[in-house]
Amino acid sequence: MTPESIKEALQKVPYPGFSRDIVSFGLVKDIQIDGDVVTVKISVQTNDAKVPEQIFKSCHEVLDPLPGVRHAKIEIDVQDPPAQAGGSGQMGKNNIPGVKHVIAVASGKGGVGKSTVSANLAVALAKEGYKVGLCDCDLYGPSVAHMFGSKERPLATEDNEIIPIEAHGVKLMSMGFLLEENSPVIVRGPLATQYTQQFLKNVLWEDLDYLILDLPPGTGDIQLTIVQTITLTGAVIVTTPQEVALIDARKAVSMFAKVNVPLLGLIENMAWFECDHGTRYPIFGEGGGKREAEKLKIPLLGQVPINIPTRLQGDNGAPVATLSATENQASAAFSTIAQALATANPV
Repeated sequence: MTPESIKEALQKVPYPGFSRDIVSFGLVKDIQIDGDVVTVKISVQTNDAKVPEQIFKSCHEVLDPLPGVRHAKIEIDVQDPPAQAGGSGQMGKNNIPGVKHVIAVASGKGGVGKSTVSANLAVALAKEGYKVGLCDCDLYGPSVAHMFGSKERPLATEDNEIIPIEAHGVKLMSMGFLLEENSPVIVRGPLATQYTQQFLKNVLWEDLDYLILDLPPGTGDIQLTIVQTITLTGAVIVTTPQEVALIDARKAVSMFAKVNVPLLGLIENMAWFECDHGTRYPIFGEGGGKREAEKLKIPLLGQVPINIPTRLQGDNGAPVATLSATENQASAAFSTIAQALATANPV
C-alpha cells in the first residue's frame, strides 16, 4: 500500500455532477499512510453541502475494501467558491458578464473539422431557442466570418466595447471580421494573447446562454491564455475516428486536465460517408471516438457524418445546421449534440 496506489483508487471517485474524478480535478491535496490507517486530505470549493458529503461517502466506498486498510480518514476542507458565471462552471478565474456558460471546442490538431463543428454547434443551440455566441479564437486561421457569410466590420460603443456581428441567430467575433480576406495575421505570442483577451472581455456579448469558443489547433499560448483568463464551463474535444487524430486529441485532454477544466464530452467528426444507396463507408476508421470516450469516461456527444452539403453550406456562408434535421444527417447529428450539451449544462 502506497500513496500512489491510494491515489489510483481515488480516481474511481467522481466529482458529483461530473464524469471526471476528484484526482484529475486536483482536489486531493495529501495522502498519508500510518500502518493500516490511511488519511486523505481533500479541498473542495462549493456552497453545496451535498458535494463534500457525496465525496466523503464515495471515498470510503473505494478505500474501505482495500487490502491492508483498517481505517480510512477522509478530511475535507470546504471553502467558498469564487463567483461563477450563471452559478455554474469551472472553479476559479473571472467571468464574462452576462454569459451563463462558456464552452471551449478543441482538437489538439488541425484538419479534424473543429471550426465546422463549432459553427454548427452554435447554430444548432440557437435553433433550440438559446442565446448563443461564437468566438473564433484561431487568430492565424480565422474561418467563422466565411462560414457565416458575413463581411461586416464590427462597430464599437462609446466605452470601446466591440459589438459582435450577428448571423443565423448567433453573435460572432473573429479576426476574420477585422482583416481583408487575403491578409495574413502576423502577430507574436504576447500580441496574440492580447487579442484573445480582448475578444473575450471587450466584446459586448451581453446576455448569452452559451458562448462557444473555437480554439486553434494544438495546446499553445492562446489555449493557456483562455483558461487563465476566464471561467470555462468545460471543453468539448473534436476528433476523427483514426488513431493519428486521437493521439493529438489526448494531448488536448491532458492540457485541460492539468488546468482543471472539465471535459463535457467528445465529438467524432467525419465518422462515415454514406452513398446514395445507403451504404456507409468509414473512410477514417470506425469506432475510434466511441472507444476514446469510454476510455476517458466522458460522453460521446455524437458522431457527425461527412457529406457534401456540409462543405457546400460552409463555403456558402450558411452552416449545415441551418438545414432541417430531417433533411440532412449532419444537421441531425449537430441537433442531437446541442440537445445533449444543453441538457447537461442547463441555463
